Amino acid sequence: MQDNKYDSLKLENQLCFPLYACSKEIVRQYKPFLDKLGLTYTQYITMMVLWDKKELNVKTLGEYLYLDSGTLTPVLKKLESKKLITRTRAKDDERNLIVAITDEGEQLKEQALEVPKGMSACIKLDVDDVRSLYRILHKMLDSLMEG
Repeated sequence: MQDNKYDSLKLENQLCFPLYACSKEIVRQYKPFLDKLGLTYTQYITMMVLWDKKELNVKTLGEYLYLDSGTLTPVLKKLESKKLITRTRAKDDERNLIVAITDEGEQLKEQALEVPKGMSACIKLDVDDVRSLYRILHKMLDSLMEG
């Protein structure tokens, strides 16, 4: 049997499709947990970085999240309006915007502990599969970011 020259155009032969579909479904599964926190998924991952780092510039934050400033700016404005973060210009370089977590943002961290617990019940993979998938996805991301 000969390979069809159009096989590469079949949906079932696309690595990108299950990644896209899983990503969409995972974000959908997160929604009820994040609604309780008053956050969108992008706001949540932004807060995750800030719970860990406390303060950093927008460029570095964008690198952590794989987001450009055009995508990140409205997210940060919304988080600032909720009083979860502050955005201030660096004193030594006005072009450098510093994002810092507020006390209110830090307090939200306690409530957020329920999110990973709830999500682990939604994704029925054993620990080894989760670790393998995580490693492979990050290897893929690194490869994509190089190229």
